[in-house]
Formats: sequence, structure tokens, C-alpha cells
Amino acid sequence: MTMNRRKALKSIGVSGVVGVLAGCASVQENGETTTSGDGAGTTDGDDSTQTETTETGPAGTAKAWYRLQNTELEARKEALSQFNADSKHTIEGSDVSDLKKKTTSAIPAGQGPHVFDWAHDWVGDYLQRGFVVDRSDQLNVDLNTFTDAAAGAVQFDGNVVGLPYAAETVSLVYNKDMVDEPPETVADMKSVMKEHHDPQNGTYGLSYPFDPYFVSAWAQAFGGYYFDPDKDPQLGLTKSETVKGIEFALDNLKPYMPKDPSYGAQAAPFSEGNAAFAINGPWYLTTLKEKGVNFGVASLPKLESGQPRPLTGIQMWYFSKAMGEDGADTAAAQSFVEWYVTNEDLLTTAAEEHGSIPVLESLSGSDALPSDVQAFSETVSQGVPMPTHPKMGKVWQPLTDALTKVYNGDAGVEPAMKQAEKTVRENWE
Repeated sequence: MTMNRRKALKSIGVSGVVGVLAGCASVQENGETTTSGDGAGTTDGDDSTQTETTETGPAGTAKAWYRLQNTELEARKEALSQFNADSKHTIEGSDVSDLKKKTTSAIPAGQGPHVFDWAHDWVGDYLQRGFVVDRSDQLNVDLNTFTDAAAGAVQFDGNVVGLPYAAETVSLVYNKDMVDEPPETVADMKSVMKEHHDPQNGTYGLSYPFDPYFVSAWAQAFGGYYFDPDKDPQLGLTKSETVKGIEFALDNLKPYMPKDPSYGAQAAPFSEGNAAFAINGPWYLTTLKEKGVNFGVASLPKLESGQPRPLTGIQMWYFSKAMGEDGADTAAAQSFVEWYVTNEDLLTTAAEEHGSIPVLESLSGSDALPSDVQAFSETVSQGVPMPTHPKMGKVWQPLTDALTKVYNGDAGVEPAMKQAEKTVRENWE
């Protein structure tokens, strides 16, 4: 950026590579895999996103933490190997089993990573608690490089605490062996689900985890919301529109789903080829491809009134507290993140192999992306970014408990949401 960087950033509104890992050393440390490249990951050709030509100062070594599915780990290792081969810096990557627990304990003790990869919903809470730092005055990447939603997601109160690389939300996935064309309306979807729903013979109309993130599409379809810091009241769990949306999902979708609302129990039937539809995210596609499911992805079906508005997440690299002081290791971490989030080849491959939805403006919505990624991208554009306000962290668990109760028939929606809202307010005190 050439103008006053902080002023420019504050004015912006909110709205890995797959292959065999060659020459990449991996060791186990406290049950976690640490990865660093030894130069064997060099690729042919000149990549305009490489940073070595502009790097100055001494070489640094930085730690990067993430939590990925096994199907994504090789891609991340390959990306680290490529960066380490092409840069004077070294990034040591670790896949951490409980990233939230580890970051909240290690970072305050000065033992955390320089950067870590997670969705944007930790931004406000982690900034308030001093776990991440503002790097807006040191960035070498203009936030206009990304979609407006992605640029806004990595900021809180004018602080830029990381950089984005992908979006995610849930959308409709259909089994092409059972469904000729994706349904345009919920009514159309119900008629197909009825045809294939036969639990006694192991088939279902729909695989759909029933939790706050997944259910948000309907909870917010009629004007409802969970939490919005810009609205009065901020907490919207008991609003009639929110209750109406949850009741809509129970009335129209639950009858065609497995009895257990948990992710594993719901995701399994479709991935085994035994369900007509699934509502899930792009991370699910790798599993479907591995299991040979003949699937397609489409936007969520329309309603007679209202519109599905799912919560959306932005995957980002956070700037941890360790980057609070400039030095060789901080330079290494920032160089890696800026390389990663602007590398079109890496992001395109992630889209093709893992269903990752790029937020780089040059790739977002591109016809060059796979059709399933384009469908997810369309749903992202209709969604609502997860709130980054610190208060939101206290909303998830009471809301999860309430939705589990209503799904299991242990409580009605309205009383369950009243209890959830009461618990949230108590947690805020």
C-alpha cells in the first residue's frame, strides 16, 4: 500500500497444494506432527507470488499451527515444503488436535506459534485477550486483493489480525444416482426425500447435522439471528423470526433425517451412498470423492417466503502474539502468510482437490473453478459472516444444547431458546 495504511484499512467495510510430499521432514512432538521443508519441494517455473526476490534482512524460523482433516494434511505439508524451498525463511508446521485449547494456553505462556490457521470467528475474542496482534502497518498485501467479506472478517475495531485465504459455509449436496436435478424449492426437495427415505432399509432423505452453524440457514431465513452487535437486542435467540426458522427446519427436514443429530451420525448415510441429499460444507467433498459418491452441489433450495441465510466462515492465518515484535522470525511468518494467501496456483489446486472456496478477488466466482466450488461460492454470497464480537463465544454452547433438546423432542423451540438466552446472559455477566 502506498497511502496511510492504517487509515486505508479502517475504511474497508465488513461485509494447500496437493501432491506427494518429497523431502519433507516430519517428527512427532507431544503427539503433533511438525513439518519443515529441506529444499526438495522446489517447483519448476517462476511463480510471481514467490517472496524471495523482495526479502531483505536475516533469515528467520517461524511456527505455524493448524488443525486439518487427514485428507488435507499432505497438501499443507507440500505448501510448507514449497515455501521453505523457495524462501530463505523456514516455517515449521504442526497439526494440533485441540487448537483452541492449545492456543489459549500456549500463547499467554510465550510458547505459542507465530501464526495459526482457523476460521475468523475468534478474531474479536483473541484480540481482546491479547492472543493476536495488529499488523496493519506492516502488511505488504492490500486487503482489496480479497473479497469484501474476507477483508472485513480479518479485522476488528480497525485492527488487522491476519489474512484470509478461503471461505466456507454449508450448501445442498445431492446424490446423482438418486436425484436427477437439484431441487429449486424446499417443496421439491421434500418430494424427493419422501421417495428415498426408508430408515428400516438404511436409506434416508437427508444427511444434515443439527447444530447452530448448520441450522443457521433456516434460523436466519425469516429475519431471525443468533447474535448481532449492531442490532437491538444484540441477542436474537428468542425473536419470533428465529424461532420460526428453527421450527421450519424441524417440520420440513427432520422427518427425513437420522435420529441422532450429531455430525458423524448425520454425515455418514450420504457419504455411504445411502441418502438423497446432504447439507454440509466444502470440507465434506474430499470424503465423498474418496468414497466414490456420485454427487453434485447446488445452492440451498428456495422458500415460499424468506431466504436461507447460512452463517459463513472465512479461513485465515492469524498473526499470533509472537509477531508483536519485528524480527527475523516475524518476517518469516508474515512472508509465509502473504505468499500463501496470494498464491493463485495453490488456491486453485485446493479448490479442485478439496472444494476450498477462494477469497482472492482474482479467483472468487471464477468460471475456472470447479462447478461444486462455484455452487458453494454462490451460497457464501447469500450468507451472513459469523460474528467476531467477543460476546459470540458465549452463545455457541447454550444454543447447541437447546437445538439438541428440540431435535430429540425434549423441549419445544420457544422454551428451549428462552433457556438458552438466559444461560447466555448469565455467561456474559
